[in-house]
Amino acid sequence: MDLSYGAEAEVFRAQLRDFLAQRWRPADKGQALKDYIRAFRRDAVEQGYLYRGVPQQYGGSEQPVDVIRAQVIREEFARARAPMEVGGNGTNMLVPTLLECGTEEQKERFIRPTLEGDYVWGQGYSEPGTGSDLASVRTKGELRDGEWVINGQKIWTSQGRDATHMFALIRTEPAAAKHAGISYLLLDLKQPGVTRRPIRQMTGESGFYEFFFDNATTPADWIVGERGKGWIISRTTLKHERASIGSADGLGFQFSKLVELAKEIHIDGEPAILKPAIRQALGRVEGWVLAHRYSSYRIFSCAAANEEPGNITLMMKLLVTEIGHDMALLAQELLGENILLEPGPAGTRGRGPEKWLDQIMGSLGNSIAGGTTNIQRNIIGERGLGLPRDPGMRA
Repeated sequence: MDLSYGAEAEVFRAQLRDFLAQRWRPADKGQALKDYIRAFRRDAVEQGYLYRGVPQQYGGSEQPVDVIRAQVIREEFARARAPMEVGGNGTNMLVPTLLECGTEEQKERFIRPTLEGDYVWGQGYSEPGTGSDLASVRTKGELRDGEWVINGQKIWTSQGRDATHMFALIRTEPAAAKHAGISYLLLDLKQPGVTRRPIRQMTGESGFYEFFFDNATTPADWIVGERGKGWIISRTTLKHERASIGSADGLGFQFSKLVELAKEIHIDGEPAILKPAIRQALGRVEGWVLAHRYSSYRIFSCAAANEEPGNITLMMKLLVTEIGHDMALLAQELLGENILLEPGPAGTRGRGPEKWLDQIMGSLGNSIAGGTTNIQRNIIGERGLGLPRDPGMRA
């Protein structure tokens, strides 16, 4: 197995390191950090390092697909602790959806401000009482005098505090079949008729918001795809969401922190990591972490060779969820009675048990984000393995 990237990639790495050394020096600048980061990102785009898959006319660098260079960029930006693309729902989900399905006017209007962080997008999918049945949305949209009039409620919206806009599934054809009556609409959240409220989670934080729409409006042409065909567009967005969740980045770091915890926690007067049962549990989790990482290498290698990796791509999000949950359970066992501590106020978390409480509780939420674990298993079984579809399920 050859895990090197080749001589050409290393020449590119050296050029990138020179750029980062010269351009990413925020401590030397007197200007506000936010403005400095914005200027740095624009320079990085001009050099072809960021937003490589986005055409220049929409604010990207429009580079040829090159998974090896993309990986080198991720590694070197991380090494330099330099900011990459603006994260979140907009760049990870909406922008690729618009590039695939949006009109030219929508691409021109929304992509550049999203890439530069001026537009922050909430995801308006979930609703109270719908569970994992995404197609059962009840928020209604009526077309009146050239605009959609929206009434209803969305819940569990990440980035809800800062969101300026939302991409949402809205029922616009009430007489149509469940999956056929949904449209994919874009909304400006800074308008009368939109109310946002924080949802206090069991961690004590309010990372999610709920939104209420009372005759809120959006222009008629802020619809992505055809009217009543929003279900098809939503699957495009979910594809990109699951890809970002299924990334191997972060699992190895999280496991290293778990090992540190096992060294810090003492059981019967000695570090927990010296206990055979704990070492065996850590070894089992590390096996899954490494399996996931080398699976990601396989996908990476196939992409570099322009080959299809097969069904493994369907499994990556599920694996991240399951491995993260296993690590949370082991951390919970190590923490013992400290697991009963109430988390401190948001922004005050330290390195102690309260930090792990966030991860333990968050692992439960990860089994829902991007499609529930059971839905992921259905996808793997039906689309990957060709198993018969559940009679009660529809695509």
